[in-house]
Amino acid sequence: MPLIGYARVSTEDQTPLPQSQALKSAGCAEIYEEHASGGNRARPVLGRVLERIQSGDTLVVVRIDRLARSLSHLLEVIERLEARGAFFRSIQDPIDTGSPQGKFTLQVLGAAAEFERALIRERTKAGLASARTKGRVGGNPGLRAKDPAALRKVRLARQDGYMERLNETAQDWVPHVRRLRPDLAWEDVVRIINGPLPEARRWTQSRLLRAVKAYVRDGFLPETVLARAGRRETDDRLPAIVAAIKGADPGITLQAICERLESMRERTPRGRTRWQPSSVKMLLERAERLGLLE
Repeated sequence: MPLIGYARVSTEDQTPLPQSQALKSAGCAEIYEEHASGGNRARPVLGRVLERIQSGDTLVVVRIDRLARSLSHLLEVIERLEARGAFFRSIQDPIDTGSPQGKFTLQVLGAAAEFERALIRERTKAGLASARTKGRVGGNPGLRAKDPAALRKVRLARQDGYMERLNETAQDWVPHVRRLRPDLAWEDVVRIINGPLPEARRWTQSRLLRAVKAYVRDGFLPETVLARAGRRETDDRLPAIVAAIKGADPGITLQAICERLESMRERTPRGRTRWQPSSVKMLLERAERLGLLE
């Protein structure tokens, strides 16, 4: 199984060389290096690695903290790998999802995370119940009085919280939106984004539009992505979609594109549900003639 290494350091002053050497010694044929904070989930290099990885590959890190700083982020990345049929291994930690022992360790970590969340919920309920018995009413006094300053503060806090949640998933959708809009309609962009994602993390068109508008408002995406999509000839639509999938992952195989199209419930030119590599190859050749492939 191909081993793909990922090395991360927090600042430009640090060097990922020791990590890269350890990954090379572990048998990694490809090694990706990144300078970024571990608390930032929207890391561009990590995003490219997760997009490039294929079924049977194993993502390898020296230590877990090089990949994720929180248990929730670690489980999220491993979930994405499992959705692609890939595995995860940490050299210095007892986690290798390709082995029964590693899978057991992961299950223990997931159970611990769920237990911690349950404890937090119970403590919150108990605290609210205790406050009510003492006659205290929860909530912000300014909000109960509809104070404009308090209302504005809450709106800003909610907006900040929304942007933080968007930043955690930015690697899933921002590169696609930046590359595909406004050439493709939103309906097709959503389906391309959702193709490799597990069911729980898929986007609706309205939710994606709201996220894009927020990023445009804050300057993270250009306004042109919100422009109206041009009318495309019916016969050009499938080549454009296949070209978009190929553009996101230049190394993707014809069979993998078939699987992606089937997960998108995209029908073949003859209206069938099952795709063949020969059909994808024909569409890629057409996309190249139309100038849709870079």
